[in-house]
Parts: sequence; C-alpha cells; structure tokens
Amino acid sequence: MLKKTALHGIHRSLGAKMVPFAGWEMPVNYPTGVIEEHLAVRRNAGLFDVSHMGQVRVGGKEALSFIQYLTTNDAALLTPGQVQYTIICYPNGGTVDDTTLYRLGEEEYLFCVNASRCDEDFAWMKTIAAERGFNIRLENLSDDYGLLALQGPAAAAILAKITGAGLAALSSFHFIEGETAGVKALISRTGYTGEDGFELYLPASETATVWSALLDAGKENGLLPVGLGARDTLRLEKKYALYGHELGPDITPLEAGLGWVVRLEKADFNGKAALEEIKRNGIPRQLVCLKMEEAGIPREKYLVYDGDRPIGTVTSGTLSPSLRQGIAIALVAAGAWKPGRRLQIEIHGRKRSAVIVKPPFYPPREGG
Repeated sequence: MLKKTALHGIHRSLGAKMVPFAGWEMPVNYPTGVIEEHLAVRRNAGLFDVSHMGQVRVGGKEALSFIQYLTTNDAALLTPGQVQYTIICYPNGGTVDDTTLYRLGEEEYLFCVNASRCDEDFAWMKTIAAERGFNIRLENLSDDYGLLALQGPAAAAILAKITGAGLAALSSFHFIEGETAGVKALISRTGYTGEDGFELYLPASETATVWSALLDAGKENGLLPVGLGARDTLRLEKKYALYGHELGPDITPLEAGLGWVVRLEKADFNGKAALEEIKRNGIPRQLVCLKMEEAGIPREKYLVYDGDRPIGTVTSGTLSPSLRQGIAIALVAAGAWKPGRRLQIEIHGRKRSAVIVKPPFYPPREGG
C-alpha cells in the first residue's frame, strides 16, 4: 500500500497528478504543468512537498566518530547550525546514498536521506555501528517529519511574511530553528533546484498548516505548487546527482564527479581504501553534460557513441524548460571529453548529434 504525506488530500484538491514514487503517492505535477512549474521556480518561486524524504538522527559521545567512519566528507568541519552534503559508501566504493547532514548540537546530528533509500540507509547505519562498536543512538524519525521546499528568487521574501526567524543572516548550508506560521520548524537554506531557497523540517501533523500559509503569502509573488516532474528537470539543469541515476551501488562518487566531498586525507572511512585504489589506477568512467544539436529528447539508458564506438549511457535526460533544448547527463568511459567535443546519442534507433558543455546547463556557462 502506498504511503501518503499529510498533504495528500490537499494535492488532490489542487488537481495534482499523483504517481507512485519510492513507496509513496506523490504529486508529479499540478494543472499548470511541469514547464510552468519549472519556470516559476527559475523566475519567482515554487513550493514542493518532499515529505517522502527520510530523516535519521544520530546522537551520543561517539556520534561524530561514527559519522566520520560512515561518510566520505569531513563532518568535523561542521559547527552546530551548519549543513554538509556527503556520501555514504560501500566497502567497494559504490554509493549507499548521498545525503545532507545537519549538526544540531555538540553531540546531535540529523541525516536527510533519499526516500528510496531510507530503510536501506538506516539498516546500513545500524550494521556499521554494531560492527565497529560505536556507542551511539540511532533513530529513524522519518514518520515524524514533514518537509517542504520553498525555492526561487522570491523565496526569502515569501518566507519572511510568515516567520520572525532571522532569514537575512542565514547563509547557504546553514539552518536556524524558529516558528513559521505558528509552527516550530527547522529552517535550512538549502535546496535541490540551484535557486535560492529553504527547506522546512516540520512536525508531520503541522505540514498542511505551513503549506497553506506559504501559498497564501506567495500569491502576489507568483508562487506555484510544484511536483516531482519539475523537481527533476530543475536539478538536471544544474547537474545535481540523483540516486539511481548518477549514483548507485555500481557508481562511485569519484565517477559521479563528486570527488570534492570525498576527503581521502581524513582518517579511515568505509570505502576509503577502494576509492584510493580507484583514484590511483585512474577513474574508469565519468559524467559528461550533453546538449542536443539535433531534434530529440534524450532519456535514461539511451546509448552514447563516439562515432561508431559505444562509450556509455544517458543517466538522466529531458527537454530543458529553460533552454527549450534536449539535455542529458551521461556516464561514459573516461577520456578526453572536453567542452565542445561532439558525441552522439541514439534516440529511437537514430544517432543524433550532441555537444559536451560545461555544467551547469542553466544558466549557460561561457564556452558551454
């Protein structure tokens, strides 16, 4: 049976198209459609219900030691009120999940994990803690939290209407706690769209109150409710990885271009030895950004060619609403793939020209 967020009835009343996703029934788009929702986020603001995401709390005197062994990034750099993007790896260097980590206090942390990986992540954390003998508290609090994402250039102006929290002083990848529409919330200046914005962690039972208050506050700012369809096109335009596409058990963070969150200089962590060996021997595959030069929309698993030679597959592809052009992220064999180099994507049995560009796709970068 599909799970429903606290906003399920509201999504239905707004005419949302609901689809199964990671065990939940979620809105893929509203009557305005994916393109208008996408452009609203780029130009004004959009409001997402992402309450399907999972939350795991870690506490105790050995919490930091546990997290340092569990993840690739350096959690010791965090002070309370900071957020960090990080990766959990298997011993072979493959990816368990990519997560955001919140330092709540001196010995308290909160992971936000992908909905499709929540149970697996929690089981993996328990296994690591038991095998290594870490004395910590682990709690899967996913059912307790609702999560809203308010994203876009007008996000701060809209949120300021319903909270007295100090948003002006809140920088990217930091968070504060404060009331929002009378509801206690953790307000994080983070998101998955490439625009300014906030993610609001709320008691699940109060999510609908804040959702309605935000939509009312944002009417004059062009705020729209936005579904998972536009969430995907927005993150793809910024080349943000999605688990199951650009990351997975068979894709290392090094292959995914996320070496910046793999701190090989820190003490031992799960997967470190394998990642060191991969880096030493040469990373075998890499992600490239491709923009179509011919008509056609690239999709996941489409083959990528260099002339007659197959070199990889598309991991994510779409028609970019911002650029009105087909774009794709592809995992290909390592090589001299520089911006401006032309490759081909096989679409419906025909190879179509695409050019490698610098990420992100939007806004376009010089030389891309």
